Amino acid sequence: MFAASSQQVDQEYVDAARMLGTLLAQQGWTCVNGAGAMGLMRAVTDGVLDAGGHVTGVIPKFMVDNGWCYDRLPEVIITPDMHERKQQMADMTDAVVALPGGCGTLEELLEAITWRQLGLSQRPIVLLNTRGYYDPLLAMLQHSIDERFMKASHHNLWSVASTPQEAVEMVEQQLQQGPSAFSKY
Repeated sequence: MFAASSQQVDQEYVDAARMLGTLLAQQGWTCVNGAGAMGLMRAVTDGVLDAGGHVTGVIPKFMVDNGWCYDRLPEVIITPDMHERKQQMADMTDAVVALPGGCGTLEELLEAITWRQLGLSQRPIVLLNTRGYYDPLLAMLQHSIDERFMKASHHNLWSVASTPQEAVEMVEQQLQQGPSAFSKY
């Protein structure tokens, strides 16, 4: 799960993140995230833990040294750097859900999409598009398709959910369909 660490976002983003965490716990899923102590990452973690679920945080050592690791996490894996963090998270997950976020979140999301495009991963990728946050990125990706920098079929690499419930349903549906399943957008 990729999400913002900013604490200055609208409460609607925080509420959606916390609800996603609650739903993940209710489905019995373990949430793997970046172990952040702030923002949407923390809200998802709180939602999971308050609903009795489990969270594994994966965080580079320099972030721990800076005090950015959420002390409420029951399990933390410390990596030497950001690259190892992303690889560790990818190795531990069955799906990717991207909540709104900044450069780090966007970079992680686009790498996950690229891995799927190259056939290195078949994990479902769902963008939780709270308040239409991802609309500009989706327009850019469509522009890349329109200009033939990407194939038309590449829009099937990700799904877009408007609500946390819809995101969970999309992931479940795609996991049931198997690795060759492509989502609709």
